[in-house]
Amino acid sequence: MNKIPNRQAICDTLLEAARTDKDVFVLCSDSRGSASLAPFAEQFPEQFVEMGIAEQNLVSVGAGLASCGKKVFAASPACFLSTRSYEQAKVDVAYSNTNVTLIGISGGVSYGALGMSHHSAQDIAVMSALPGMRVYLPSDRHQTRKLIQALLQDDKPAYVRVGRNPVEDIYTEADCPFTLDRANTLREGTDVTLIACGELVGPALEAARLLEGKGVSARVVDMYCVKPMDREAVLQAARETKAIVTVEEHSPYGGLGAMVSQIAAEQGGARVKNLALPDAPVITGTSQEVFAYYGLDGEGVARQTLDFLQ
Repeated sequence: MNKIPNRQAICDTLLEAARTDKDVFVLCSDSRGSASLAPFAEQFPEQFVEMGIAEQNLVSVGAGLASCGKKVFAASPACFLSTRSYEQAKVDVAYSNTNVTLIGISGGVSYGALGMSHHSAQDIAVMSALPGMRVYLPSDRHQTRKLIQALLQDDKPAYVRVGRNPVEDIYTEADCPFTLDRANTLREGTDVTLIACGELVGPALEAARLLEGKGVSARVVDMYCVKPMDREAVLQAARETKAIVTVEEHSPYGGLGAMVSQIAAEQGGARVKNLALPDAPVITGTSQEVFAYYGLDGEGVARQTLDFLQ
């Protein structure tokens, strides 16, 4: 069982980069502990800025530093980063095209017991709606590391959402194929394609294994790059399989499912079903309890996929 959360993988990658690059800057909004960024603050205090509970300032100061040539990574709980500082993300980061990576920690229902105020089930939709803002949901620690390494090499805005707790490895350190803005096909199949992002890639893989036992051949696509989405991966699924099922830790509106449906519609004839959180306040509980309740665990995804194919 993996015990390293994606947020720690971000810190480890930034620490490694900061040792040779003094332009790497990290900002937090009283969240260095929950973001696992305390080691960065301790080792590189001159490259770390604690903004306190002031998400708007976090983003604007980050954009200012980026305009001075810094490579900025600004971390805050996703539920606050994507709402309280939305105007700053829109104007100071996306519109101004500054080199800022916004890191939404404890995304989705990671803060399950704290209720809707701490859930981020709309962040994919709102951040994707900003021209120039890329949106990424890495599926495990290895892909998270590859993503941060890639973002360190470019100068465009991005929003990265990660969960709070460790998740099972999808990849290995030695085998983690990665191309920026290109999805990974984890499993081939001919009957249905399961397209998932973030922490629900694991349940999608489990569902594919369960479906195989039912005589259903399921392709699994890790669409970590929600925007820009890998259009060809979606169109290929629409051409080569009988249906598409999307799986996401997000509202049913404006997220992965909506984007996949738009692209698949261009192909014509592709059936798409979206599995997501409900358009309602989500129950309280751990992430796994919430996923199971709404049919977003492996068994739930397999069951709903079978129903859809019948």
